[in-house]
Amino acid sequence: MTETEQHQQTALPLAETVTTRLAESALPEPVKALLRDALGSGAADAGTTTSSAASGRVYLDSLTVNGFRGIGPRARLSLSPRPGVNLVVGRNGSGKSSLADAIEVGFTGARAHRPGQDATRGGHWVNLHNAESPKIELKLAIEGDAGNSTLTRAWTSKEFGSSEAAFKRPGHGVVPLAEAGWDTAIADHRPFLSYTDLDLMLNGKPSQRYDAIATILGMDLLSTATNGLSAREKALATTAKEARDALPGLKDALYALEDDDRAVQALLAVDTPEALDLDTIDALVAGLPPADDSRLAELQIEAGVHGPDLAEVGEAVQRLRIAVADVEDLHGTDAENARLRADLLEKALAHADRHPDDDVCPACGTERVLGREWYDHASRQIVELRREAKTAEDARAAVRTGARNLQNLIERPARIPAALTDPWKAWTDCRQITDPAELARSAEEAATVLADACGAVRTYAVRELEERDERWRALLTRLAAWADKAREVERDKSLRTDLGKALRWLKSLSTDLREQRMERFTDATQAIWERLRQESNVDLTAVSLKGSEKANVRKLVMAASVDGQDAPALDVMSQGELHSLALSLFLPRATTADSPFGFLVIDDPVQSMDPTKVHGLAQVLHEMGRHRQIVVFTHDPRLQKAFTDQELPVTVFQVTRGEGSRVKVACVDDPVAQAIGDARAIAATPGLPSETYSHVLPGLCRIALENAFLEAAWIRHHRTGGSEHDLQAAIDSAERFQEVAAFALFGDVSRGGDVKEEVRRRYGSPACSLIQQCQKGAHPDGASIPNPHRFVTDVENLAQKIRKPEVTA
Repeated sequence: MTETEQHQQTALPLAETVTTRLAESALPEPVKALLRDALGSGAADAGTTTSSAASGRVYLDSLTVNGFRGIGPRARLSLSPRPGVNLVVGRNGSGKSSLADAIEVGFTGARAHRPGQDATRGGHWVNLHNAESPKIELKLAIEGDAGNSTLTRAWTSKEFGSSEAAFKRPGHGVVPLAEAGWDTAIADHRPFLSYTDLDLMLNGKPSQRYDAIATILGMDLLSTATNGLSAREKALATTAKEARDALPGLKDALYALEDDDRAVQALLAVDTPEALDLDTIDALVAGLPPADDSRLAELQIEAGVHGPDLAEVGEAVQRLRIAVADVEDLHGTDAENARLRADLLEKALAHADRHPDDDVCPACGTERVLGREWYDHASRQIVELRREAKTAEDARAAVRTGARNLQNLIERPARIPAALTDPWKAWTDCRQITDPAELARSAEEAATVLADACGAVRTYAVRELEERDERWRALLTRLAAWADKAREVERDKSLRTDLGKALRWLKSLSTDLREQRMERFTDATQAIWERLRQESNVDLTAVSLKGSEKANVRKLVMAASVDGQDAPALDVMSQGELHSLALSLFLPRATTADSPFGFLVIDDPVQSMDPTKVHGLAQVLHEMGRHRQIVVFTHDPRLQKAFTDQELPVTVFQVTRGEGSRVKVACVDDPVAQAIGDARAIAATPGLPSETYSHVLPGLCRIALENAFLEAAWIRHHRTGGSEHDLQAAIDSAERFQEVAAFALFGDVSRGGDVKEEVRRRYGSPACSLIQQCQKGAHPDGASIPNPHRFVTDVENLAQKIRKPEVTA
């Protein structure tokens, strides 16, 4: 078994791996229950919970397209919905890429591999010969469903982004495609690959390459579970901290009321955290008479109301009045006159600056008076006058400061008792007064009135609150709230311990699985590279992730060596080698066990490859085809020849394009047809040795029937929802023809003895004779076949019947 095969068989889906690890762990059952609940929630968050959601692995059964890109009238590609390699071949312009695009657009509504363009804008996407009602329809075989599902995408206008997709599963109604639950999987395990995608995989930003690989490690389930448990643990820890932090202040408040017997009882109840007497607190709360909450709130506001500080206001008013008086005293003085003259001269200098060539006085019109000598003299005068005017300036500044300080004392609380509305308004209105003298008078008067009113209201409210026993009521309310938290903390003490154990287990498991999965991915990438490199002297020595999903600097590191010398892979590889490297990275990502897609669509993968690498690609695709439905679109005949030269089974479809964008797709070869074709060639060739007709011919027909039974086994098993891993193991263990047939007919390799009767029931007695003749070809005496042409035709007809298994309930 190759490393690629081992990777695919051992890399089980994350949910299955975690479930197994959890069952095998030695954790206490309560901790396991927490983890099961968190992991179940994570799985639900990652997908969809609607009844129409598709949970089984998905294969392509057929694609029907009309009016899309190079396809005019309706064209259909019919596939066998099972693992295997399918080549869709045809010359350039035949419509192959349109078919490949249609599969991607059908699932996503976008063409993500169009570089430098918005993926939701399709360019010239409507067919020129059939622009009306473009439509894509995909028939899908979903594991566990007896019939096929249908994915339909149609457009409501000529805008590419106007498409709408509908999804219908057997037994369910038609729903939007989003309810299938594939959005995340398409992003993480993208099953579509074009040549442009390969180029972008290597030429994108380092962080983009990192993200493309990191997502397939499939750790979202564990991350979601960890985040959920961490949030629960944090909430419990916050409650415990709040209760712990509130206790000292609560005890101080109870000490302040130690003359009250109720406060003493409460203090004794909370004084020992390890032995809280919460029942006593409950009894105290229950004995408290009800209060009028609305009136109580109003009283509390009134009791806490405070008006302006009259001392502060008086002092500010006095300073403002002194400043105003100083300004008044300076009116008509030399200092005031100096200030005015300085102002005037400054304006004259400003005029001279604006008109440097004008020497005429703007006030009297006298010419040649505003020269340089005047300018210098005026400047010196201004300095002297400002010195003389400083007293006047300081006095005016003192008025402005005094007014501002007084207005800063005027504040309005968030809530004002109704009885204080008018006096508080008169106080706050003082902020709008601009005249300093009026401000001083009005503020002093309003402050006095308001302070007296606040005092009266406060006195009355305090008296009423005391009558209502408000101090004890407020304290007891606070005590009851604390008791609720304390009770919650006590109740959840064991839960906090279990959450800690669960989180530690998850962290350890996440680290372990991440390393394992990255190692498997690296092994698979290197194994594919070894097949694709062929004659290259570049060894891919390591693939690793540097940084983390949350880091600003993160990158996918690919180390290589050339003839034993270490070097970065991207720096030393040729274009063909880089193309092969991109395939080595993409294929493990697209075929990870967590992907719900059993198919992989590849468009034009052999560009820039030399012949030896094409042969290696055929081998890689063959191995992948044991576990995935591989659909490759190519115009390059080398890939088909590589399969033929190495005798690797492959189904080949030929795409042709006629007038008016009429595209036709015909199956020209598949493993059954290959064997039948070889057998027919023998039957048509006269003069061959008798052993050829008695041994080789029936042997080829047996291969055709065996492949037909294998195809039927896959389809039957998929419909019943059986494990694909178990299916492959059973097929690998079926060494005889009868066992393969038994598995296809009954799903049980041990029922080989019942095959003959079941074949007679389904296909008639002649079918039993045909199978018997095919098996005799492996015996020494061989089979006697009087009419080889008729024999081959009958085997071909039987094979086609076998390939369509009965639908089981």
